[in-house]
Amino acid sequence: MDSINKIRILDTTLRDGEQTPGAALNPEKKLIIARQLDRLGVDAIEAGTPITSKGELEGVKLIVDEGLKAEIYGLARVIKGDVDALAETGVKYAHLFIATSDLHLRHKLHMTRA
Repeated sequence: MDSINKIRILDTTLRDGEQTPGAALNPEKKLIIARQLDRLGVDAIEAGTPITSKGELEGVKLIVDEGLKAEIYGLARVIKGDVDALAETGVKYAHLFIATSDLHLRHKLHMTRA
């Protein structure tokens, strides 16, 4: 199979999965899950949103420092403080996002879709 057709797996369990009601992972639990995802051959792991809390930042750092084969991503809003926290973790890859609904554009970002 040539590289053009390769399917890559990006797992968001450590970030999106933690949004499940009642789910809370401390940094050590996140590291255990990241190790298992790496053993399964996941290509990329979204480790978390470091600006969220000190524990979240610590968890992402632990995963980065583990030296896994998977690419480790962090998530950040397009806000300097978020990006700075992401950089502090040492991740090589980032997912950046910005709110784009008409409501967010108008009331949060004070701009129009145009």
